[in-house]
Amino acid sequence: MAIKHAAAKAMRKSAKNRAFNLKAKSEFKNLIKDARKLIAAKKENEALKAVQTAAKSLDKAARKKVIKKNTAARLKSRLMKALNAVAKK
Repeated sequence: MAIKHAAAKAMRKSAKNRAFNLKAKSEFKNLIKDARKLIAAKKENEALKAVQTAAKSLDKAARKKVIKKNTAARLKSRLMKALNAVAKK
């Protein structure tokens, strides 16, 4: 257990940040899963909207430092690549 006041405060802050980060991560992970399901089902219009929503969520997570900027860019790129592959067929 924390002995110093500052250490106790750091533990409180850490727990609060962890809860925020877990919520944000689960949000964009669920949006990515939904988008991938729609892409697999070849529903172009719905998939496009889902990918846009997921991209917005990824950008927000990167802006809030939940994930790194390049990670967000990589995930968005992979989603768009999959969507474009379905759209061409």
